[in-house]
Amino acid sequence: MPISSISYLWRDALAPRGFRTGVSLHSHTSQSRETLDFLANFGNQYPFMRPLLSRLERGAENHGIRINYAESYWVPPMTPKLAFDLESRQIESLNLAAMVSLTDHDTIKAPMLLRTVPSARRIPVSVEWSAPYANFQSFHLGIHNLPSARATEWMAALDDLTTHPNDARLTELLAALHHEPNVLVVFNHPMWDLYLIGKEKHGFLVNEFLQKNGAFIHALELNGLRHWSENREVRQLAEKWNMPLVSGGDRHGVEANANINLTNATSFTEFVHEIRREKRSQVLFMPQYAEPWKHRILQSAIDAVRTYPEFPQGSRVWDERVYHPDANGINRPLRELWPSGSAPRALTVAIAFVQLLGRGLVSGGLRLAWSDSHQLHLALGEHDS
Repeated sequence: MPISSISYLWRDALAPRGFRTGVSLHSHTSQSRETLDFLANFGNQYPFMRPLLSRLERGAENHGIRINYAESYWVPPMTPKLAFDLESRQIESLNLAAMVSLTDHDTIKAPMLLRTVPSARRIPVSVEWSAPYANFQSFHLGIHNLPSARATEWMAALDDLTTHPNDARLTELLAALHHEPNVLVVFNHPMWDLYLIGKEKHGFLVNEFLQKNGAFIHALELNGLRHWSENREVRQLAEKWNMPLVSGGDRHGVEANANINLTNATSFTEFVHEIRREKRSQVLFMPQYAEPWKHRILQSAIDAVRTYPEFPQGSRVWDERVYHPDANGINRPLRELWPSGSAPRALTVAIAFVQLLGRGLVSGGLRLAWSDSHQLHLALGEHDS
């Protein structure tokens, strides 16, 4: 029987006491390619956004760029080393030893690079894999602690299935991952209707997926960037399928993960065995999760477009971190594509407006307006530890 306990640091400052190690799961670095499709979806979901997006698109076209959302992407601002240090510092501030598993989208470049750095040489080789399912969508799976000697081979197999979707082959591949005794497979943010197909249809597909593949999925994720209500649905899903829950901060910006796992494991492999074999997990939510959800999402967006003069070249300015196909179809940073050397005025104004929302009195006012105090009350119910 899985035992998943959940605690909240702002409610119980002594929650980490008695544990040796904190584990940061699921966060992203500048090696992760993040789609811009969501911008096009904004125009479809929120009609008031369409005129603004149309103006931005016209401004880009005047600069010689016809916006292609599907082929464009942005990368988070933090390099692998910066991200690793950020997550480690938060855990160490709790007087715990830190273990960090970075999971960029469909690439293991970050952990492979970090293994050449003495302070991070024991980092697990992990990835957030977009596993194709049911022909028209994918589920995000955290694949943690791939065997180092075969990690590249495993990524080739995952990439091949992503390119050539096949549900039967997916089950075979998950079964093969399950037979790697030190690998941890986590269903990330399972209740997030990422493809906007409708809550009911999404829920049906999640349960169908677990019916076919649940034996090879080791845990469901409580996501540090998703809403209280969605994480409560994940808890219900875990009870239904008799599965443990683990943390997953899903950090893309410069705020450390909003939850971690607590453990007495002294290695990541030992932690994996704790989840897989003992089905025992202790999740700790950090104080940032108590902030209003809308405010946190806004802050994450602000992080994406903020300037970081202290960061390495290529990660400092937003249009160095957004990539778009050039006339030959080759993705290049937007900064290299502006004919005049600077972004269109409409786009500059829009970015400045987003940045303004994160400052001083404006930010404080929005935080009050978006208060989730009623959600906080529900989250700290009698069933939580």
